[in-house]
Amino acid sequence: MGLLVDVRDVSKVYNPGENEVRALDHVTVSIEEGEYVAIIGQSGSGKSTLMNILGCLDVPTEGEYFLHGNNVMELDDDELSDIRNKEIGFIFQGFNLIANLTALENVELPLIYRGVKKAKREELAELALEKVGLGNRMDHKPSEMSGGQQQRVAIARAIAQAPPVILADEPTGNLDTHSTQDVMEILERLHEEGHTVILITHNNEIASRADRLIQIRDGCIESDVGRRKGEEVESDTVSTQGEDLEGDATSREYENEGEGTRDDEE
Repeated sequence: MGLLVDVRDVSKVYNPGENEVRALDHVTVSIEEGEYVAIIGQSGSGKSTLMNILGCLDVPTEGEYFLHGNNVMELDDDELSDIRNKEIGFIFQGFNLIANLTALENVELPLIYRGVKKAKREELAELALEKVGLGNRMDHKPSEMSGGQQQRVAIARAIAQAPPVILADEPTGNLDTHSTQDVMEILERLHEEGHTVILITHNNEIASRADRLIQIRDGCIESDVGRRKGEEVESDTVSTQGEDLEGDATSREYENEGEGTRDDEE
């Protein structure tokens, strides 16, 4: 396994000057291919800002970020969009499904932008939905499905193009206990199949299911423990309440990028 994510001394500063806010403050972290990593922190800790940067949805104010050896800071908007479409599968707390599209059509969307022909993308979308246990729900629209089923559609959409990285931002935040268990089992299977899974959460129990736990507080990495280093994950991780407001803007940005026209190019 090689180095996948290489974040070097990264800072993200808003309103530079007297009233500046350092959402990230000199963060350095690396993630290897095939790891299952949880990034945990309370609301406002900087974890969603870090996710934005890892997912190429934002760029650092300072520092460097290399993804698969490519310097993200040197890429233009089109190249960043291409990485988001081909290299990263996004899963968000709010599902971000298009209301007037069926489950199958929602899963097909990233494949359309990737230029996959209609017959092939339908095949890939069907396989992805079957993989998450929704083979009998392909023609249902989001309003006709439960929250857990909608999140499984979102996971199918993320994995249909077989991206090497799964980036999940609070994927169980809107789900009941049973649906949460279903989603976590799917993420664990994806990891076992070789995907790199990066999970962003404020929930200790959810984070403890990952092999490696990175705790972030006040924009800084507070601890980084896990099996990759031959250590057990600490149990006294940060206790949090409420929802992570940082993630809202992230999911809206990605949703806006995905609301394009379904062009059926043959």
